[in-house]
Amino acid sequence: MARGPLSPPPITDYRPEYRPAYVSNGLLGLRVGRIPFMEGLCMVDGLVERDPVEDGEGFARGPYPLWGDVAVDGQSLVSRPERARLVEQAYDFATGELRTRFVFQPQSVSVTVDDTAFCSQTLPTLALHEVRVEVDQECDLVLSGGVNHIGLSGQWVSRRTQTPGTDTAVVDGLMEWRTSGDLSTCGAAYVTSLHGARGAHRRVDDIDQRAPLSTSYAFRAHPGRSYVLHQVTSLLSSRLHTEPDRMAARMAYLGATHGFERIRGDNRARWAELWKGRPLLRGAPERWQAIADASFYYLHSSAHRSSIFGTAMFGLAYWPDYHYYRGHVMWDIEGFAVPTFILTDPGIARSLLDYRLGRLGAARRNAAMNGYLGLQFPWAASAVHGEEVIRLSKARVIFEQHVNMAVAFAFARYCHATGDQEYLRDHAWPVLSGVAEWIASRGVDTERGFEIHECLGIAEQDLPLDNQAYVNMAAAVVLREAAGAARGLGLAGAEAWQAIADRMYLPVDDATNVILSHDGYVYREGDVASATPEALAGLFPFTYDPGAAREQATLRFYLDRVGAYVGYPMLSAPLGAWAARLGDRDLSARLFEQGYAEFIDEPFLVTNEFSRRFPDEVRAGPLMANVGGFLTSLLYGLTGLVLGPGDPASWARRPAAMPALWEAVEVERVWARGRPMRLLARHGSPATLAPLE
Repeated sequence: MARGPLSPPPITDYRPEYRPAYVSNGLLGLRVGRIPFMEGLCMVDGLVERDPVEDGEGFARGPYPLWGDVAVDGQSLVSRPERARLVEQAYDFATGELRTRFVFQPQSVSVTVDDTAFCSQTLPTLALHEVRVEVDQECDLVLSGGVNHIGLSGQWVSRRTQTPGTDTAVVDGLMEWRTSGDLSTCGAAYVTSLHGARGAHRRVDDIDQRAPLSTSYAFRAHPGRSYVLHQVTSLLSSRLHTEPDRMAARMAYLGATHGFERIRGDNRARWAELWKGRPLLRGAPERWQAIADASFYYLHSSAHRSSIFGTAMFGLAYWPDYHYYRGHVMWDIEGFAVPTFILTDPGIARSLLDYRLGRLGAARRNAAMNGYLGLQFPWAASAVHGEEVIRLSKARVIFEQHVNMAVAFAFARYCHATGDQEYLRDHAWPVLSGVAEWIASRGVDTERGFEIHECLGIAEQDLPLDNQAYVNMAAAVVLREAAGAARGLGLAGAEAWQAIADRMYLPVDDATNVILSHDGYVYREGDVASATPEALAGLFPFTYDPGAAREQATLRFYLDRVGAYVGYPMLSAPLGAWAARLGDRDLSARLFEQGYAEFIDEPFLVTNEFSRRFPDEVRAGPLMANVGGFLTSLLYGLTGLVLGPGDPASWARRPAAMPALWEAVEVERVWARGRPMRLLARHGSPATLAPLE
């Protein structure tokens, strides 16, 4: 096997255009700047506020858990940040850690600070912070750690440095912060410890009730020694616990009892397990392996088995220069992220599906409001209630209803991959049957077949159109999945749903045998909407089979006309996989470059929403649709895997097809039917899934 995952090269020159590094575990998300003490913010899964622009539910910032200070002979870093110089900042993707080294020299004494931050994979409400310092001269040194609320919208509920009910402190401090609009509160608690200094004077700031929670250690420092401050902080939303500050205190105490090094070791072990699902690109240039590893890291940082609020378009990444879709859950997650997790970590996939299961009432009410039966999942779902919260300035996307098919198909795929019949009966069936009922009530029978009118496709045209090809293809796939589930469970509905799928109308040009994007489709040179290859998404990642001749004609037609679209989010990432399926390896390599590599931003190899052909102000990342689209292309599109009810050996439906220079995609471990298996897909041969010894 190849050596461990490739991390981006360390940075030594922090440029103004850089967005801070993103460190997350799916429950907590940190942006960590040049000097982690001072430049950063925190997002907490399930923490929401009333969005000040759209006046609807959106994500909210939580208190920052890496806050701190260094003071040398009375000169404070917070007071004199200009005296700090970055030496190096580096990710270690293998362990999920971010390491920052900087030098603070306010006068003659120089202090070197090695800062390490990570969010625990095994105790996921915890953010951990290690500050290791050395001095070049004897001096009076003060190290501080704490939790900072400055800059948050909202107000205090409580701030305490005494543990309620006892004189013995359980944590250094705990707090509860209410978000704007009173939609939720955030609890935070922390514990610090100092190592390497004798006779340090410890002080918890309990005077200024408006100040950040802070613990300081003052001591005489000597050159040639290392002094280490450890901080364990727990943050959680009131949506996880009705007394989030008290629960955060318990979790922080648990973390402190385990100890920093034990949690760090457990976190590294968990990441080592996750990395067994890493796609290895045999024969590809090393830069492509680095891109694949970065994509794997950002996706697996952004969702967790313990999350009950799903994950958003940008995970838990946020920086106040972009809207980041306000943390809403959209179809892109089921469409592009869940398929990857199904193979690499089914537990994460299940947690994302559980988000939808916990909000079926909202989907049923949404269908009823629109006059349909069954379930209609919202276009942009709120994290807490799962209700429609799309901004009113984009009201037309109320017609963009293909989210239903992505959600239902994700459940079907999960059942195929796991073979879990109990899950199919108790959990997936309500979704599959509910969406099938919705499709049946949403469409109309005509002399041409079963049609779906007034819908927006992936191209989000100005007005709804009839018979969007992607929508109808996806609907047919879901109806067949629902029918198959009904037969397997001995339940009603199979024949009616199969009949609708068989009658599903697709607009096809008789002269060219091409599936047209919608009724009345006309390609216009330079027009982004007509260049959007949405019909191809019905072939992959959906699995609609129009027959070999029609598939080849449709692939060639849209790939020949995709120029105006490349660089837009979502369907740019799979372009290389579609070209490989067409059999054009050179075109596949070129479209992977244009459709994904040009989305990657230095210095941290972040996948942005738009490619470099767009100005910086409309680019932000990591966008899960693009990241997931690329990884799904590697694991399914190039390998030819189509999950189904049969034995995993039958999932290789076509020979693997690779871009030019690539030889194979190999994965040390994927999960199939609850068993670990090795995936190997060599160009021109069917992929193999071999059980691990």
